[in-house]
Amino acid sequence: MSSRPTIKEVSKIAGVSFKTVSRVLNNEKHVSEATRRKVEEAVATLNFRPSHAARTLAGRRSFQVALIYDNPSPYYVYHVQTGAQERCVELGFRLLHQPCDSKSDDLMPSVTALIDEAHLDGVIISPPVSDAMGLIDELERRNISHVRIAPGIRRGAGLTVSIDDIAAGREMTEYLLSLGHRAIAFIKGPSNHISSDERLQGYRAALDAHGVAFDPALVVQGDYSFVSGRKAAQALLDLPTPPTAIFAGNDDMAAGALAVAHERDIAVPAQLSIAGFDDTDLARAVWPPLTTIHQPVRDLAYAAANLLLGGESKSEQLTLEHTLQKRASTGPAPTR
Repeated sequence: MSSRPTIKEVSKIAGVSFKTVSRVLNNEKHVSEATRRKVEEAVATLNFRPSHAARTLAGRRSFQVALIYDNPSPYYVYHVQTGAQERCVELGFRLLHQPCDSKSDDLMPSVTALIDEAHLDGVIISPPVSDAMGLIDELERRNISHVRIAPGIRRGAGLTVSIDDIAAGREMTEYLLSLGHRAIAFIKGPSNHISSDERLQGYRAALDAHGVAFDPALVVQGDYSFVSGRKAAQALLDLPTPPTAIFAGNDDMAAGALAVAHERDIAVPAQLSIAGFDDTDLARAVWPPLTTIHQPVRDLAYAAANLLLGGESKSEQLTLEHTLQKRASTGPAPTR
């Protein structure tokens, strides 16, 4: 059995110094593209994999970062994990996945304990933890590198990646209005997610722009879970004059609303249009597939990891584009 290739062998094949190979492996700057290519080719030829422990002992970095998250949607969490993981692997870092309760008094001590125990080089924080300002202030006080995904507070401070939730909420509502709907309900996400309020703000802005009066009875609280979408849809469809369209703040809640429609033999979209937000795998798995806002969750997480680990972007605040995905769950408003 052949022995494991060493960094010295990489250095010999590439024709560069040991330190230059180390700089390339650690993704450091001040290495020419030609030299970087030589090292990468040598690494590929030898199938060389640097030892994590050796890299840690060789310098002050642990080459470990953590993703902190609290979200009831398994689809959203999966795409956040996948995007961050992909960029970390490309840059030679290990990603630790840390679920938490953003409302718990234990949030700050649990995260700071993880940082101390794993000697993290930084953290990626997804919503709603990205708005836990006590934790953010502590990270800044301790000079811990961090990137916030979709923050709603202090967006101009530090490294952030997000979409324009207000514009996205408005675009979906305007699309439903263009189909002739006027009784459009909105299922709101949890109050500790500022995106919930912003999507509602976009919904209200669209109604106002088209001269449609806002009806508080058509806004029902959810928590981004399938079950909460079911409960909200039941309440909305029990109204004396039920809506002709339901816009849910995420795909999980929209799927819950769709399930209630099927149970009540309400034809979608002939009698009721249903739309979601995020464009997770669930949006294409249900029938009919959901019209939804494509939020590039995986790309947001990838960009967050890239910002944290010193990638190409020089911007501190990145805003990625959303897109409206029109599918079979929405159609013209029924005639009453």
